[in-house]
Amino acid sequence: MRSRTVRPLKRREHGAGAMQSSYGYPGSQARVRRAPTNRRAAPQAEHAYGMQHSVYNIPFEGERHSGEGKEERKKRGILSRIFVTDAQYFDYDLLLVIIFLMCLGLIMLYSTSSYENGTFYFRKQAIFGAASFGAMFLVSKIDYHIYGAFSFECYLLAMFLMALVQTPLGHSANGAKRWIRITQGLTLQPAEIMKIAVILFISYELCRLGNKAHAREGAVRVFAFGIAAAAGVRYLTDNLSTAVIVLAITCILYFVVHPKLKPFLAMLVGGVVMAVVLISFLSASISESDNFRLSRIITWLDPENHTDTGGFQVMQGLYAIGSGGFFGKGLGNSTQKLGVIPEAQNDMILAIVCEELGVFGSIIILLLFSLLLYRLMFIARNAPDLYGSLVATGIFAHIALQVILNVMVVTNTIPTTGITLPFISYGGTSLLFLMVEMGIALGIARKIKIKDA
Repeated sequence: MRSRTVRPLKRREHGAGAMQSSYGYPGSQARVRRAPTNRRAAPQAEHAYGMQHSVYNIPFEGERHSGEGKEERKKRGILSRIFVTDAQYFDYDLLLVIIFLMCLGLIMLYSTSSYENGTFYFRKQAIFGAASFGAMFLVSKIDYHIYGAFSFECYLLAMFLMALVQTPLGHSANGAKRWIRITQGLTLQPAEIMKIAVILFISYELCRLGNKAHAREGAVRVFAFGIAAAAGVRYLTDNLSTAVIVLAITCILYFVVHPKLKPFLAMLVGGVVMAVVLISFLSASISESDNFRLSRIITWLDPENHTDTGGFQVMQGLYAIGSGGFFGKGLGNSTQKLGVIPEAQNDMILAIVCEELGVFGSIIILLLFSLLLYRLMFIARNAPDLYGSLVATGIFAHIALQVILNVMVVTNTIPTTGITLPFISYGGTSLLFLMVEMGIALGIARKIKIKDA
């Protein structure tokens, strides 16, 4: 294994004059050790994997770790340097929330699809769920700094896999070519890999650049990688919704480490104004369009008069939500799932949840997601270094964005787009890589040090 690892910025203790944000990240006035500019040459032989990555005890170039010498680290073996063997903390709350969401997702998936396909979707999702659970625990035991060391390779691999979609290996379903066929019944969606790759690599770049990330050159470098990833998702896999999420993750990570708020507020206000002007223009001047995505916007503005050109699914989803009332019709009693809502087990599964379990059931699901996000925020705030904090923040951003966008699509708040509900909607690739992200978050939590009172 190559001797290189992430170089997280070092936090300063409170009271040392450093300005720190509410997340514990160093502000612009904190004097931090400058990260090396050469990524490949950053680590030294003494900086081995598996060492104590305490935020107050990180050896830099030319320094030796105070706790153990070179001979002691050699005796530890390769496995003890890759896997976390000295964990003091495990986030059981996060684990329980994941289990609840997965079980609830399997129940709703069976209820949604059993009338037509029996246990087909349920069995496949259960098998992927069990395999994903094992992958999550394996990933959680690996020192997350190793992911930072190979984050650029992950980024290039994701790009390469997305390019394969345009080859004969690409697989089409429901008019979209977004998958790679692995076997006759098994496909892989490379855009899901890009989400993880962007989280790991952009976090690494922000740590490596240090305060240089606040300058124009640093911002250009970070956003160049983020935009390239989003463009790859958009044009190689024809997946606009995932491209938006990838770019939004990049923006959120950069926002977290940037000391100033005004530039982001100005961009947000400008974006909202442009969106309002564009929507007003479309609603006033355009009633029909041959463009696929433009027709979705027109349908979103007036779904009742466009049921034959894309508004049918939206209207049936709204009927399902309205007919469920507060406590729903009862589990398994949905009528909209009986061939009315196409592919209800995917993007529109929340509408079936509302019909069968009512608003009360949807509130329970949203509360579970809120608790999941709270645990990710807890891990981000207490991570032992900046890299761990940024990775946990990126995972937080991904889950939050996907849940919010799915809810907005189902309720027709935004135009229809292919956004699944994490852990609930059907999709083996999506579930697998979501669980990998949860494993990374649990791995960061394992490095949290508990101080004696």
